Amino acid sequence: MFDFLKKLFASSNGNGKEGKQEQSETEKNHQQMNFLIVGLGNIGNEYAQTRHNIGFRVLDALAKASNLVFEDKRYGAVTTLKVKNQTLTLLKPSTYMNLSGNAVRYWMNEKKIPLENILVVVDDLSLPFGQLRMRPGGSEAGHNGLKHISSVLGTQQYARLRFGIGNDFPRGGQVDFVLGEFTDEDLKTMDERLELAGEMVKSFALSGIQFTMNHFNKK
Repeated sequence: MFDFLKKLFASSNGNGKEGKQEQSETEKNHQQMNFLIVGLGNIGNEYAQTRHNIGFRVLDALAKASNLVFEDKRYGAVTTLKVKNQTLTLLKPSTYMNLSGNAVRYWMNEKKIPLENILVVVDDLSLPFGQLRMRPGGSEAGHNGLKHISSVLGTQQYARLRFGIGNDFPRGGQVDFVLGEFTDEDLKTMDERLELAGEMVKSFALSGIQFTMNHFNKK
């Protein structure tokens, strides 16, 4: 399906400044490090299948692929994914979306994870359904979960994986749209896009954000 490892190791053959930067970043990440992968969403069965919960859905798919089970812990559901020599703490905050920063701060401190090793998986209205974009930081684009994380961390400079949910709603219908469920058409390619999102999360930990953006953002 997505031959992640082939892409990963082929990358070190790049030429010039960009190739050297990617290779250097990849070599750096061969060191054993801890990462915090945060999927944003709201707890409760009534929210489970909504567009706003795509962050939870990405982490659920990633955990399921490795036969992992989330445990209810402080500020969220947590499990640990090993990817080669990297340790990824997968976190689904239980704070509800608007207080997500509290969970991020707690688990950053608990696991002693630096800011550059945090990745937040978030729904994005500005992208068509299924489009995936990784970014090193920037504006929250009105997303309340990101706003709270930025406020608590005191910076907007943390990595995000944006999962497009589309914006096919009438004027004033944004809330109903993001809290609505995906269409049958969306669900036809959902598993494929969730799998690609999972590969991007692994790439972030193994190869760094620059490699991941260069190799995945246009897929």
